[in-house]
Amino acid sequence: MPASASASASASASASASAEYRIEDLAHASGATVRTIRAYQDRGLLPRPERRGRSNVYGDTHLARLHQIADLLDRGYTLASIKELLEAWDAGRGLGGVLGLVAEVNGPWTDEEAARISRADLDATFGGIPDDDAVAEAVDLGILERIPDNDTEFLVPSPQELAVAAELHAAGVPLHAISGHLRELRGQVEHIAARFLDFTTEHVFARYLDHHPPTDTEAAEAADLVRRLRPLAQQTVDAELARAMRLFATRHLQQHLGAPAALPSAPDPGPVPLPAPTVRAVRDLVGPDNVAAFIAAATERELQARTLDALTHSTRDSP
Repeated sequence: MPASASASASASASASASAEYRIEDLAHASGATVRTIRAYQDRGLLPRPERRGRSNVYGDTHLARLHQIADLLDRGYTLASIKELLEAWDAGRGLGGVLGLVAEVNGPWTDEEAARISRADLDATFGGIPDDDAVAEAVDLGILERIPDNDTEFLVPSPQELAVAAELHAAGVPLHAISGHLRELRGQVEHIAARFLDFTTEHVFARYLDHHPPTDTEAAEAADLVRRLRPLAQQTVDAELARAMRLFATRHLQQHLGAPAALPSAPDPGPVPLPAPTVRAVRDLVGPDNVAAFIAAATERELQARTLDALTHSTRDSP
C-alpha cells in the first residue's frame, strides 16, 4: 500500500473513532464549567470518566449527556427530576415520549408570531415622544424584549398585545395606567390558568403522572391530549369574557345614560266606566266633543297634585 493511502486510511480510522476529551476540553465543547461537570458526576447525572494513568478521559457519551441536561434545565426541570429521567433512559425505558411531552407543553400556545419593532417606530406608535421609563416598564412586563447587541430594535413576543396598548394610549389612557392594568390582568389570568391546569391534571392527566417518569406510551398519549386540550382554555375564556363584557357594558351604559331598567309591560286595564251624572255634568261644562279630553286632563292633574303632596310631606318629615 502506498504511504499516502496508508496515511489516509489511518486518518479516516482516527476520525471515525470516538472523540476523547480532557475535562477542560469537555467543558469548552459543552458550554458547562469544569466545576459543573464535577458536580454532575457527584450527583450521578454524568457517568464517571475512564481513568488512564493519572488522567480522566471523557467521550462523546459525556458530551451528549451534558447537552441533554442543559436542554432539560432550559425546559424548567430540576436536577432531581433530570436524574430520574436519565436513570429511566439508562434502564432502557427511553426518553423519546417524555421529551415529546415536554416539547408539546413548552411549545407555543398561540398561533401569533413574534415580530420586531424599531425604537423610532415604537416612539411614533405612542405619540412620537420618547419615554425611556415606559420602555423599561414594557421590557419588565415582557411586552418588549431587548435584542443582544442591538440597541435600535426590540422583539415583540405578542404584536396583538402591543397593538392593544397603542389603541388604548391613542384613546387617551396614560401609559402607566396601561401597564398597571396589565399587571393586574396578568395576575388574574395566571390564576385562571393555574385553576384550569389543576382541573385537567386531576381529571385527565393524573393517570399519566403516577409513574416517575411515565413510560414512553403514557407520555405519548399525554402529549396527544395536551395538543387536543390546548385550545380549550382560550376558547372558554374568550366565551366567558364576551358574556361578561356584554353584561357589564350594558349595565354601565344604563347607569351613565340614566336609562331605567326595562320593566315588564303591564296589561291594558281597558275602559273605566264613569257614573252617568258625572259624564252629563262634564258634557254640559265643556261640550260633547271635549268630554274625553277634559276627563283625561282632570285625572292627570289629580295625579300630579297627589305627587306634590307626597313630596311635601316627605320633606317635612325628614330630619
